[in-house]
Amino acid sequence: MTYHPKSEFMTVMIERGFLADCTDYQGLDEALSGGVVPAYIGFDATATSLHVGSLIQIMMLRWLQKTGHKPITLMGGGTTKVGDPSFRADERPLLTPEKIDENIAGIKRVFSAYMTYDDAPNGALMLNNAEWLDTLNYLDFLRDIGRHFSINRMLSFESVKSRLDREQSLSFLEFNYMILQAYDFLELNRRYGCLLQLGGSDQWGNIVNGIDLTRRVLDHEIYGLTSPLLTTSDGKKMGKSLSGAIWLDADLLSPYEFWQFWRNTTDADTGKFLKLYTELPVAECDRLGALQGSDINAAKIILANEVTTLLHGAAAATAAEATAHEVFEKGGVGDDLPTLTLTTADLGDGMSIVQIIVKAGLAGSGKEAKRLISDSGAKLNDAALSDAGLMITADMLTSPIKLSAGKKRHALVQLG
Repeated sequence: MTYHPKSEFMTVMIERGFLADCTDYQGLDEALSGGVVPAYIGFDATATSLHVGSLIQIMMLRWLQKTGHKPITLMGGGTTKVGDPSFRADERPLLTPEKIDENIAGIKRVFSAYMTYDDAPNGALMLNNAEWLDTLNYLDFLRDIGRHFSINRMLSFESVKSRLDREQSLSFLEFNYMILQAYDFLELNRRYGCLLQLGGSDQWGNIVNGIDLTRRVLDHEIYGLTSPLLTTSDGKKMGKSLSGAIWLDADLLSPYEFWQFWRNTTDADTGKFLKLYTELPVAECDRLGALQGSDINAAKIILANEVTTLLHGAAAATAAEATAHEVFEKGGVGDDLPTLTLTTADLGDGMSIVQIIVKAGLAGSGKEAKRLISDSGAKLNDAALSDAGLMITADMLTSPIKLSAGKKRHALVQLG
């Protein structure tokens, strides 16, 4: 990156590794230097929570507000009914309006941990594109908006081209998604003066469409800025682990499991993740990321504490670190481990250890649990578990038992 920005926000984006591309570096930089810039990211409501894969965009909005600008979190109440085809191998399943509203309610809870929603000049706005999409007249929309889109150009976007090159179907419904997203940017500029759309680099084509449409319809200059699509140093997609998605909602993933995900960061990713997901000074992130051998573990604990504090609060981070210390260094149980509570009715005459391992979230299926046991990867109260036919009865749970899958995943099982 050879561009030397004047604005604080652009400086942060470049120094901390958030920036993949920008439609007009100088134009955006001057706008950011000239006053409060409203900027948005759209989030489709395809699940009840966001996961760690969305956290880079959320942190971009947080930095936007911290540097004096106005973040807009746009819920895709309208576009979720269509589904974003970008770089997908197949069509997204269609959700009912009731399910979309339920998902939006769950996602909204996450944002309040990162941004302040109030009436200040840089106070965040929470909007829903159903506000303008649900009432569109199809014929008017085709005439006023559709005429600005070239099918030839839309087919050239990599997100569409890659799907067609593989001879995979792209429905007319999905093809309309990019027009609707472009229209979002137009409406946000018209209604709220929004000048900037942020997003992952897979959204580049959709962002450019919105900029072109707004220029044609309103003759306004607006901008786009994208972040890199992150994978871990070992090639895994950011936001997933062996046990599933790393959700940002404590009801779906405990603060301890969230903390543990960051503690398990690879050595090579530690410095990069400190810059992207914490607010520690860049020089300190670089220093911690350069540590070698066992010293890098201290940096990973700092990473886990900082990221968990931002989302779940300092008390949750402290409790998670204490539990990890108890479990890993002392061989104890810890107070903050994921817990499975079983009733005497659940247990009946006994429940197999295989079922319990699955219910505790340590294996995805009975077959996987049996393989874990046969491969000597399962432990019961820190002792090797070798009997896949073991039955757990109520009298065996007079005190909680600790189950382990490998060295880093643990759960408590208790009678309730």
